Amino acid sequence: MISWNDFEKVDIRVGTIEEVYDFDKAKKPAYQLSINFGELGIKKSSAQITTLYSKESLIGRQVIAVVNFPPKQIANFMSECLVLGVYNTNKEVVLLQPSMPVSNGDKIG
Repeated sequence: MISWNDFEKVDIRVGTIEEVYDFDKAKKPAYQLSINFGELGIKKSSAQITTLYSKESLIGRQVIAVVNFPPKQIANFMSECLVLGVYNTNKEVVLLQPSMPVSNGDKIG
């Protein structure tokens, strides 16, 4: 069990994907994403979501991400946030997203 104070330390926000690139140097198939979090700016992330999502289908899509992890180097890329998703029965990631449009940077709570 975690405390409410522990949960409040995790900064989870909504952002809109603006750019998507193939991540050829990743060990498993992945994309490099640039995500607009409003006042927090643009953050980059690596996401293993190539099975269910094309690059074109991701542009303009709002996603939910943890934005206060320290940057993590993945191959030659620095990931600055963790995009959240659900593993389906095939172990593919289904992205979490708001059910209606909201402002970039809005906080989850």
